[in-house]
Formats: sequence, C-alpha cells, structure tokens
Amino acid sequence: MGQLTATAPKERLLSMNLYTPILVLGAIAAAFAVGSVGIALLIGPRRYNRAKLEAYECGIEPLNASNPAAAATGQRFPVKYYLTAMLFIVFDIEIVFLYPWAVAFDSLGAFGVVAVALFLFNVTVAYAYEWRRGGLVWD
Repeated sequence: MGQLTATAPKERLLSMNLYTPILVLGAIAAAFAVGSVGIALLIGPRRYNRAKLEAYECGIEPLNASNPAAAATGQRFPVKYYLTAMLFIVFDIEIVFLYPWAVAFDSLGAFGVVAVALFLFNVTVAYAYEWRRGGLVWD
C-alpha cells in the first residue's frame, strides 16, 4: 500500500485553490441577484391594479374562469408560440455546444472539426425548418 507523504495535503490544498475564483464569482452573482430583487422590493412602486394582478399568457387574452365552457375546452395557442420556443432552444443548444468547442479547438484535431461540422449541419436543418414554417417572420 502507498504511504501518504507530506506533499499530499499541499497538493489537495493547491487543487482546491484552483476553484476559489469560480466560487467567488458565483457568490458575487448570487449576491447581485438577491440584492437586485431585494432593492426592487424595497424602493419599487406599489401601484397594483386588476390588469397587473392577472396571469400573463403570452399576449393572448386570458380565459374567463367564470365561463364553464371556456374553462372546460381550454384555448388553443397558435403555432407561432411553439416555433418561437423551438427557435430559442436551437439558439440555446448551439451556444452551449459551440462555446466549449471553440475553447478546446486546438486539442480536438480533425475529429473535433468533423463533429462540429455534423452538429452545424443539424442546426442548419433546424433553422431551415423554422424559416420554412415562418418562425423567423416577426409580425
């Protein structure tokens, strides 16, 4: 069995110090988020009315809960809302995968280039579908 040396705790401490900037940045981001919401609650205007207290449903008139026929059947959303959501997901996934690829580009070699070419082909197909269905036309 291997013996523990005096350098093992120093190495562990050094490896933990590598995460310190990430933890500090996370703490600053969390403090900013909580502080912003707290300040807005303290100094923000408090002018409530009926329209502000209603549920927001993507610009479509909300269902009238007192009408049993409308509440039972629900309301159909236009395809435009789903296309917009799909477009957001395509953009989001593209950035999530392309940013780490760009950071590690030098170490990936030909395999990385082929993999990203296939990925960009798939993303292009999704964009073409969105374009064809009218998801990029803003009324």
